[in-house]
Amino acid sequence: MQLCDAFDIPLLSLCDTPGFMVGPEAEKTAIVRHVARMFVTGASLTVPLFGIVLRKGYGLGAQSMIGGGFHASFFTVAWPTGEFGGMGLEGYVRLGFRKEMEAIDDPAEREEYYQAKVAELYANGKAVSIASVLEIDEVIDPAETRHWIMSGLRSVPKPEARTTKKRPCIDAW
Repeated sequence: MQLCDAFDIPLLSLCDTPGFMVGPEAEKTAIVRHVARMFVTGASLTVPLFGIVLRKGYGLGAQSMIGGGFHASFFTVAWPTGEFGGMGLEGYVRLGFRKEMEAIDDPAEREEYYQAKVAELYANGKAVSIASVLEIDEVIDPAETRHWIMSGLRSVPKPEARTTKKRPCIDAW
């Protein structure tokens, strides 16, 4: 991201991410600190970022790939296969509805409740549902992807001529 920004090259993000892991084991690897660098870099971009969600667009991992959020990019579109959520939906149900599930004594009834919640979240997280509440710009036919990219590139104004460096350095990570 920094390299493209330093040389005024627009970014294309093809997003298919289930997010990034959190919790005690993931924190031992400092993943949150490393992923946070993507947010900082994405927030400071001056070049256009075009986002296309191919399949999974979950949580902060997806937002970091799209420059900090689905509204931050030049455009964000999704293929019909796009799925959205705050995290992996099965894990979300297990964590977010843990008390409700623990209150159900019958294992078969608990599993039925779990499956119903997962199905509900998948229905709500479909690309068409997300586009209907203006979280993304549009759901596109995959065959239209090249058209969207080229239209985006053609609509970007040429960067101003520069006599100094745009970025003092590029993070080596």
